[in-house]
Amino acid sequence: GGEGASVRKTFANIIISILGSGVLGLPFTYRVSGWAVAATSITLAGGLSYYCMILLVKCRDKLSSNGGHHFIQTYPDLGYHTFGNLGRQVIEVTLLISQAGCCVAYLIFIGHNLSSVFFPDSKYALVIAILVPLEILLAWVRSLASLAPFSIFANVCNVLAMAIVIKEDLGRLHSTGEKMATFKGWQSVPFALGVCIYCYEGFGMTLSLQASMRKPHKFARVLGLAFGLITTVYLVFGLAGYAAFGEETLDIVTLNLGNRDWSTKLVKLGLSIALFFTFPVMMYPVYEIFEGRLLLNKWFQRSVVPSPRLLAAVTGSIRGVVVVVVALIAVAVPGFGTFISLVGSTVCALLAFVFPALFHARVCADAPAWSRAVDATLVVFGVVFAVYGTYQT
Repeated sequence: GGEGASVRKTFANIIISILGSGVLGLPFTYRVSGWAVAATSITLAGGLSYYCMILLVKCRDKLSSNGGHHFIQTYPDLGYHTFGNLGRQVIEVTLLISQAGCCVAYLIFIGHNLSSVFFPDSKYALVIAILVPLEILLAWVRSLASLAPFSIFANVCNVLAMAIVIKEDLGRLHSTGEKMATFKGWQSVPFALGVCIYCYEGFGMTLSLQASMRKPHKFARVLGLAFGLITTVYLVFGLAGYAAFGEETLDIVTLNLGNRDWSTKLVKLGLSIALFFTFPVMMYPVYEIFEGRLLLNKWFQRSVVPSPRLLAAVTGSIRGVVVVVVALIAVAVPGFGTFISLVGSTVCALLAFVFPALFHARVCADAPAWSRAVDATLVVFGVVFAVYGTYQT
């Protein structure tokens, strides 16, 4: 009885909000950095992300128990109650960039997979050009509920793709058994870490998922179990892909499958369709922030808001422009792997390590010395990594 999500439902939601198409870039990470570095990076990124998500929850609990701050539902709310308006804005902008970054990755992903099925000889920019008008139409769908089933479909396709890749892997392992490199030099470490941090990105969801639980005190355990499962999947999947394709592993592993049979074509198609419909769901917060800013403008309130038609035209055009910008970035980016590593080592590192540690240091100032030392280390690690990772990629 009672309101709120069950432990099982929360477990499923955590996995859905973290496990994304980034996983298909993991075998390539094994190839670039060697299996020892990749496996260590996956484990480290997973452990630290878990620790920092718990820090966010601790901050929220502490602020709520101090009375007054009852309503902290989201990451930007926490930013506001910790560092005022600046805190909210910084978190909003960073989340915005990371969401938009995911959407760029989706387009690169769809572009490569569809062009490998339909136009094997041409550039994937062609596919993206075809997608843009369709994505703009979808951006005009006002209700997220009508798109929700597609994100479930996306997850089903993701799991199927992984299963088919692993099936192919095992088939090839039997025949080829590529030799695998253990370590390929220190210069590949930031790349590997960036991709792995990207693969655990789900910080925008943490607080809402905990708040939605019937028994919020069980969140830490559920989160721990979910992270354990996700980390295991990442380790096995990355290793299997690299073991099968060796130095030929491509940055989106489904491209290694070729077009031999209908099952690989179906997976590429299914994944692309699913991500195509998940794109507007991911972009929604980006539009909301832009539109929220506009609504604060006095002139806009006076001249545009009173006319529903004009308002729809303006917001529709803004959404269109945002989609076009995202598409242009997707066409300009050199590769999927490089791009997700860049997003991972910059905005995701800030959202995952730097901000939670800063909030915790500020809110839980009476925490034991070791935990304050960890906060400081996380901030330094996050910032140094973001600077170096950007410079590197």
